[in-house]
This record gives sequence, C-alpha cells and structure tokens, in this order.
Amino acid sequence: MDFENENRIITPDFTETDRDIEMSLRPKALTEYIGQEKAKENLKIYIEAAKNRGDTLDHVLLYGPPGLGKTTLAGIIANEMGVQIRVTSGPAIEKPGDLAALLTNLNDGDVLFIDEIHRLSRAVEEVLYPAMEDNALDIIIGKGPSARSIRLDLPRFTLVGATTRAGQLTAPLRDRFGVILRLELYTPEELSQIVKRSAGILDIYADDGGALEIASRSRGTPRIANRLLKRARDFAQVMSNGVITEDNAKIALGRMEIDNIGLDNIDRLMLTTMIRNFNGGPVGLETIAATIGEEAVTIEDVYEPYLMQIGFLAKTPRGRVVTPLAYKHLGIEFSNTNNKANSQTSLF
Repeated sequence: MDFENENRIITPDFTETDRDIEMSLRPKALTEYIGQEKAKENLKIYIEAAKNRGDTLDHVLLYGPPGLGKTTLAGIIANEMGVQIRVTSGPAIEKPGDLAALLTNLNDGDVLFIDEIHRLSRAVEEVLYPAMEDNALDIIIGKGPSARSIRLDLPRFTLVGATTRAGQLTAPLRDRFGVILRLELYTPEELSQIVKRSAGILDIYADDGGALEIASRSRGTPRIANRLLKRARDFAQVMSNGVITEDNAKIALGRMEIDNIGLDNIDRLMLTTMIRNFNGGPVGLETIAATIGEEAVTIEDVYEPYLMQIGFLAKTPRGRVVTPLAYKHLGIEFSNTNNKANSQTSLF
C-alpha cells in the first residue's frame, strides 16, 4: 500500500492507525455481529450442525471488498466452535515449509485463518490440497532417484480463507471449500448500529442523528465507520459536551473533506479532472494517472471500485467514463455530447 493511501481516512484497507481500536471493537459472537444476515444465518446453521456431530466445520471461504469483517468473522467462527485460531496471510507463507510449520502446530479442531489467500504460491497450494482433503501432509525426503514421499497425519482443522479477489483463486483451491460466503457492503442503517455499538465501547455517546451521519459517509464499510467515529469523537469532545450529534458530526466530516456520500477530495479531483480535461471520457487509465499524479494501479485498486459501485464511473472498452449521476452530485451540468467529444482518447 502506498503512503498516500495509508493515510487516506476512507481507505477500506487495514492501516496502522486502526490497530489501536479495531481489535477492541470486534464482536466475539454471531449474536453481536451486525449485518450480513444471509451469510450469518447460514453460518450459524453450519456451526450448530458441526457441533452436534462433534465434527470440525467445513473449510470456509469469505470473499468481498476489504473492511467488511472477514477477519472478525473468522475469529467468531473459532469462538463459536470453542477452539483456537491461528492467523496468517498469503504473502507471509512464502514456501511449503512455512505452511507445514503452521499445520503441524495446530491442535485438534483449530481454525487456521489465511487472509489474502489468493496470493498463495502454486507450490504452497499443492501442499495445502491434501491437508484440506485428508488432514495429511505429503513430504518429499531426499533428492533424485533416492527421493521418497512420506505422509504425516495432521489434526483435524478448519481452514478459513479470506480474499478480496475471488476470481484470482485457482479452481482446485476454490473447489475444496465446503462453505463459500460473500460479504456485501452494509446499508447506512446497519452501519449506524455498528457506530452506536462502537461508541459505547469507546465510552462516548452518539445519538441517532450523529450515528447515521457517520454511517452514511462510510462507503458501506464498518472499518471506515469506526475510523470516522474515532475522529468525530475528537471534535465532539473539544467542540461540545462529548456527545456526537448530527450537527457536530457534519462539522467533523466536513473538516475532513468527506462529503455526504463518502467521497473525499481525491475522488472529487479524479472525477472533475476527467470532466473538465476530457469531457467526462472515455479516457484511459494511464492518462488519468498522469493527469492527477497517481499510479495507475492505485487508481484501479483504491479509487475506482467505490466510484463504480455507486454508479459514478463506468468502465468501457474505450476507457473510463464519468456518469450523469456524478455530474449531478458535483453540481456540473451534463450534456449528451460530453462523452462523444473525446471518443479518440487513449485506451490504456
């Protein structure tokens, strides 16, 4: 993650500033977990069935945008099953020996959580397959003609994999998960409940209007909601009696340049630049990057997803196009001729 995104308050990715409070705010049980009702209800049934059988839970794949609670849900699975959880990530498991060390140190029934599981190397995946299917580890001893394979039995375990890019998972790995759950963006009402719960844990009161104001600007993401709550708390404590109301929440979020639907100054710069310099598009990714001084990969991975989700940006074969919804939000008049004038824009 680049420095600018690391310091962007509305990034859905985990940052060092989240470390202080995120662990304390995470729910520990399904009854405390707000939102994701469909996934939560299914998971409750799977857990109860596994416990009734005295068996481990099937391997679970959680996918969806960052910041929606995949890591939290993995911890809840371990708590509900009454077992320990080991946490790692795809990039941290560099070679098969790293995975073998993790697997052989698990106790019976434990949960192994691998974040960014789509980033596992093929060599590591090959070791993971028999572990997931047969609770066994195949090890090659020796080299050349004298090499032989031995199989080590592993304790029963549940692998919980999390990814923001399910499409990058290999088919053999994806097919070995018995439970696949997609996490969706939260509604403002759900986020408002999360804000009020978090405010209680942080020992500050947020009224209904204040909680909803923060929720509506959190881009459907609990991690962002909790981060904005933390900043709004500072304003409430200094500017008023410590209560987060709709009025002081608006002041706090306005000072942070976050508008009423969660766009920040970088989002608005990107959209207005495309409109004013390229008539709204179509315009190529590399051209946008050069114009606003950002890397193309940062635009594609960080800025574009939310703008596309809310219908402000469209991706076409000819390039990116700003939609009429974005024009309306920015207070710029839209004309049907806007997108035609730049039809020869770079496709890169």
